[in-house]
Amino acid sequence: MMAQPQQERSRTTRRRLVEAAVECLAEHGWSGTTVAVIAERAGVSRGAAQHHFPTREDLVVAAVVQVGEAQIEQLRGQVRKLPSGASRTEYVARMLLDLYTGPMFRAALHLWVAASTDATLLATLGPLEARVGREAHRVALELLGVDESEPGVRETVQATLDLARGLGLANLLSDDTRRRRRIARQWARMLEQALPVPGGNRSGVAFVSKTS
Repeated sequence: MMAQPQQERSRTTRRRLVEAAVECLAEHGWSGTTVAVIAERAGVSRGAAQHHFPTREDLVVAAVVQVGEAQIEQLRGQVRKLPSGASRTEYVARMLLDLYTGPMFRAALHLWVAASTDATLLATLGPLEARVGREAHRVALELLGVDESEPGVRETVQATLDLARGLGLANLLSDDTRRRRRIARQWARMLEQALPVPGGNRSGVAFVSKTS
């Protein structure tokens, strides 16, 4: 078997460290997630981990941001697969309200709590989280097929994402899937009434992805 090229080995090591960091943070929290713990889970030496990520903050923040961006890209890739007709609205609502569930959100939450009392971590995490938040807002607009320049659209999308974060918190202690589905159905009906239809037709909301 041919030796793995150095560049590919480096990418593989970084990916394993990123995945291990998310898992460790979700399981152990910020205080229990050290470079040594992450390196052990990733199956690499502590020195190798610090070669790619000099500090714990570098590694954990990179991990959460990378996974968050991958999650948003996955959502964006589903735009063309959305069903048509009445079920589309609820399907979109469910996708958005599920955005902040799972290990990635749990890991990010531990970071937010730590950053609230750690100025150094906040200085690094704040701008990155703001960027991921802006991307989540953009993909929500894309999924809903609406124009942010229309009155009330920005606030409605922000409320949807804030609701999603709140439901993500409710899901931390127990599986809240069934309740979240009921809320998604009701929220979809509210979105249909609150969001303008392209072209000004108020008879219903056309959830169409933008092609331009």
